[in-house]
Amino acid sequence: MDLSLSEEQELLRNSARDFLASECPEEHVRAMEEDERGYSPELWKKMADLGWQGLMIPEEHGGVGFSFLDLCVLVEEFGRSLVPGPFIPNQVCASILMIHASDEQKSKYLPGLADGSVIHTYALTEESGRWDPEGIQLEAQEDGGNWVLNGTKLFVPDANVADYLHVAALKPGGGFGIFIVAREQDGVEISMLKTIGSDKQAEVVLNNVKVNADDAVAVDMSKMGRVRNIGTSLECSYLVGLAQKDFEIAIDYAKERVQFGRPIGSFQAIQHKAADMVTDVDGMRFITYKAAWATSEDQESQDMDVAMAKAWCSDASRRVVAHGQQIHGGIGFTKDYIIQLYFRRQKRAELFWGDADFHRERVAQMLEI
Repeated sequence: MDLSLSEEQELLRNSARDFLASECPEEHVRAMEEDERGYSPELWKKMADLGWQGLMIPEEHGGVGFSFLDLCVLVEEFGRSLVPGPFIPNQVCASILMIHASDEQKSKYLPGLADGSVIHTYALTEESGRWDPEGIQLEAQEDGGNWVLNGTKLFVPDANVADYLHVAALKPGGGFGIFIVAREQDGVEISMLKTIGSDKQAEVVLNNVKVNADDAVAVDMSKMGRVRNIGTSLECSYLVGLAQKDFEIAIDYAKERVQFGRPIGSFQAIQHKAADMVTDVDGMRFITYKAAWATSEDQESQDMDVAMAKAWCSDASRRVVAHGQQIHGGIGFTKDYIIQLYFRRQKRAELFWGDADFHRERVAQMLEI
């Protein structure tokens, strides 16, 4: 296992960094917090034209055909720039289709995902907030070969702009399925939630929502963990980029801020915080890319690797953004400073697909402790 980036991955990373520095500056991130949609269709199309939407989608379905590991390299750059919008949910839904869907369903939905013409998101969590199958209580009822959904999903990302929702629901007789629901369909009610990250999460109420049998994705339970590993690894990659940029912003401030006649970066207390930050970031990057590689290659160790990565990244990124705030002093919490954007967005990624406690418990269960 070689965790160093290939020449192609280096090119992808550098080109993405340059593009996002130009197209997604701080002003854009702030504007999207106030925008009802939460993303820019213009930027979305530019990213689609670069092939990013279909980066890991096979070429026969209109994608680029790169690996999942390549996608994680790209998403790390999204974390650096705090790119707003439904890119990560779109990729999770693409993985659901690639892993579980029939050939007909893939042909129906993957080309639109690949060219950016449609947006998909997932509706998994409910009142318990759990990210495992035990948290799914919504039941799908059979209706003459089709399905009817009644219930509520919470913390659904970007449901306000998604064309389709991938709703996880229990099926009669055990197991569960993914039901693809059009947002504009009768019986779908979406209410936006107020979050610390000012991102677009929603409560989705399904009231007698009918789903055709052709839009019910049969879930292979033995492979469902792979979808979870993909979603979790993407959040880890986002956190790596976020933490790296937070560290860089804090260091730049420590070099410029003068107190007692010299830059605060010359004080040992600040240097200790900086050392702790870079140690955490480096650890995050190593453990995340190990997990992403294992997931990309479908290794047997992927469940353990991903659980360990999310447990570490959730805690380590929280320490990094806390140090960043402390280096800035009390002023770092004011909205005039960019550092608060990273502090608030970290909390969302820390919790999505399970926090550190959730994944430490998963590790303990896999070790049979």
